[in-house]
Amino acid sequence: METNGSYVDKGAAPPHRDAVIRVRGLKAGFGERLIIDGLDLDVWRGEILGVVGASGTGKSVLTRCVIGLVPKIAGTIEVFGVDRDTQSHEQELAMERRWGVLFQHGALFSSLTVKQNIQVPLREHSKFSPRLMEEIAMLKLDLVGLKPSAADLYPSELSGGMIKRAALARALALDPELIFLDEPTSGLDPIGAQDFDELILTLRRTLGLTVFMVTHDLDSLAQACDRIAALGNKKVLKEGPISEMRRADHPWLKAYFQGPRARAAAGV
Repeated sequence: METNGSYVDKGAAPPHRDAVIRVRGLKAGFGERLIIDGLDLDVWRGEILGVVGASGTGKSVLTRCVIGLVPKIAGTIEVFGVDRDTQSHEQELAMERRWGVLFQHGALFSSLTVKQNIQVPLREHSKFSPRLMEEIAMLKLDLVGLKPSAADLYPSELSGGMIKRAALARALALDPELIFLDEPTSGLDPIGAQDFDELILTLRRTLGLTVFMVTHDLDSLAQACDRIAALGNKKVLKEGPISEMRRADHPWLKAYFQGPRARAAAGV
């Protein structure tokens, strides 16, 4: 795929339809207000799934239900083949070590340096020595393309792109199989956003990651995602590759994927 003069390689399509995340009949909301009602979704091992939808359609609620930050009202959520309702506390802790999360705007701890932020999951879920945690933090910095000099900087000293990469390094601290990305390119300039997409593709290819990415970025959806799930009417309106999204007849999907900005992104 050619974009802005550079090549973006998505890598091979997922070879097996093995559901890392399986959601059925999900209902979730706040008080009596349902945000999600009867949502079904699968996320296949090794894929980059882009989750899109208008504001208020439940993208963040879905993500937070899966990782356990928002309680669901009804339905089932399985991650790595384990039902989140029936898992033991030990299984829950083990599951959390197998995923990483990059929250919107990074959510770095302002009073900690970049290196200390990366070490937070290590301190919580491991008994590594301080020396080993130091080595792991520096390795993760290099993995996301940050220089060693960034290790001792505080979040207030970082650019927007550096914050995203530092937060990604923290999400990768425990060598997860699955990562959740919430608007990872928001606030970045086009070149920075493209570089971040290329980084995600490289990490998926080299580490075998499965990626659940909430985004509004049309370029990211086209360049980085194998498949897209569009939310609306409290459910998944449609799912499939971007080529199918561009042929959709639903009014919102048509406006989003065939509108002027979409055509500009596609070079039409």
